[in-house]
Amino acid sequence: MALKAAWNPSKKIIKNSNIYKMMLKNGFEKYEDFWKWSVQEKSEFWSQTVSNLEIKLRKNYTSIVDVSKGVDQAQWLQGARLNIVDACFQNKDESTAVIFQKEGGKIEKVSQKQLEQLVNQIANSLIKLGLKPNDFIAIDMPMTLEAIAIYLAGIKAGIPIVTIADSFTANEIEVRLKITKPKVIFTQDVLQRSGKSLALFQKIKDANAPKAVVIKVSDENIPLREKDIYFNDFLVENKHFKSIIQNPDDIITILFSSGTTGEPKAIPWTHTTPIKSASDGYYHHNIQKNDVVCWPTNLGWMMGPWLIFASLINKASIALYYGAPMGEEFGAFVQNTKVSMLGIVPSIVRNWKSTLCMEPLDWNIIKCFSSTGEASNPIEMEYLMQLANNKPVIEYCGGTEIGGGYVTSTLVQPNISSVFSTQALGGEFILLDENNEISNKGEMFLIPPIMGLSNSLLNKNHHDVYYKNIPKYKGQILRKHGDQLMRLENGYYKAEGRADDAMNLGGIKVSAMQIEEVINRLDFIKESAAIAISPKSGGPSALVVYYIENVTEIDKQDRLQMAKQIIRNRLNPLFKINDLVLIDKLPRTASGKVMRRKLRDKYSFKVDND
Repeated sequence: MALKAAWNPSKKIIKNSNIYKMMLKNGFEKYEDFWKWSVQEKSEFWSQTVSNLEIKLRKNYTSIVDVSKGVDQAQWLQGARLNIVDACFQNKDESTAVIFQKEGGKIEKVSQKQLEQLVNQIANSLIKLGLKPNDFIAIDMPMTLEAIAIYLAGIKAGIPIVTIADSFTANEIEVRLKITKPKVIFTQDVLQRSGKSLALFQKIKDANAPKAVVIKVSDENIPLREKDIYFNDFLVENKHFKSIIQNPDDIITILFSSGTTGEPKAIPWTHTTPIKSASDGYYHHNIQKNDVVCWPTNLGWMMGPWLIFASLINKASIALYYGAPMGEEFGAFVQNTKVSMLGIVPSIVRNWKSTLCMEPLDWNIIKCFSSTGEASNPIEMEYLMQLANNKPVIEYCGGTEIGGGYVTSTLVQPNISSVFSTQALGGEFILLDENNEISNKGEMFLIPPIMGLSNSLLNKNHHDVYYKNIPKYKGQILRKHGDQLMRLENGYYKAEGRADDAMNLGGIKVSAMQIEEVINRLDFIKESAAIAISPKSGGPSALVVYYIENVTEIDKQDRLQMAKQIIRNRLNPLFKINDLVLIDKLPRTASGKVMRRKLRDKYSFKVDND
């Protein structure tokens, strides 16, 4: 592939960057030397980072990291006491914390003081409802001002938040509620998108959810259950609340991510995980005081909490557009709110490129874009860059169990479309081939400890998932992640999909087994195997399902439509099956495991870029 840079940083951009300031402080002239120091002297790097981010500690730590229990159980900020929400409110009271716009509405601004008062009201309301520290509450709603305030309020009150994406079906919501058993769930009556009202509270009812606190956004008369209440009736007047101070490793959030089994992993975030999110925002996305950060996302995906912490801890504003980010109204919102960092999923850019909807707008104030969730296409990323008069795209790849990225880009290095320029600061990984030898192309393994890495799972054995039967490197323990990468001749990295049975579809990670479990419910399917196919030119993966026939009477085209419908209804409407392929026999290993890699090699489907 061509290694020509699409963007080169000017001396002014470099000198104004947070990375350069840290390099200068520690006497580094080359970024590569700075990165090496950040992993060789992790304690010093993370100690300085905690200071740079002005993380508010009620009691200071005795050591930045304690590995006495093993690097796989590293204890960060040992001995400290804190509530990470306190670090989110360190800008001036009158500074803008959230800018938002409803579809067809006007831009509204909320100051830091106003947001903090709303957070305090909700925290007091939770206590009045009878909730106690370490009870769980859930949020299943779009990314709104209220969602952010509820999220921060729960954490401030010592009540961990279970986050569920609003796109999930009732079935998937119920799975997540059964794992976490929250006492209360926050939601809306409906979702309003593109002038339509989509059921949300109804899905909550169908999922047999606990007591719901419902925000009413429509004029529809949707009856609540006897135990449910409206948000306005839930909210008390008291705007003062003292943060519940906790240990650094106390749980603040439960997020879900797919493994290679049908049930999603329930991944706890602690008070230290947001420090990883904020540090990636500080260094790699160069978020600075009073910047405006926009990233269409949801609290159910890690980029939702990431957006809150990376923005507020860095004293930046969060920009929220309540509708779909597909049309000119979203683009005008980005323009009119003076967004300085815009995050996207590549599929969105594909839509913009095909419709040309963003071309009339002035995005010149944008300093950088960021792309995550799925592999990007160089042609589409270069198109995106030109929408803001040639601004770089920070490619960003990580995981829920990391709290941020492991491979990314910077504003101090040349930017090459759809590739990563560096391993994330403060973290290190290696690539191993199928023989567990160091390679320039292979599966990625993290080298712990790294701030943000999970130490536990709610519903699985953490050690078995990430460390069991993993080879060591120079005596060091390695941690499994599942991504495959290629290291290019210039030291940059290119994503090569997944090494395990997970896949990214439309920016959402899902396991092959989750897809197959649903598909196998169809009468005409005896057995199936789901695979993700990456286009040769790069870009989002396409879902292809191989299947063994059970009955033959159903037309081929009808079969595809039935498969699409059941995925839409039982998993996620954002998942799209590109092809359904009949096969006589699925290839298997001697132990009976389906060889999905062999199916990927067999398939010659060309992904449609329309």
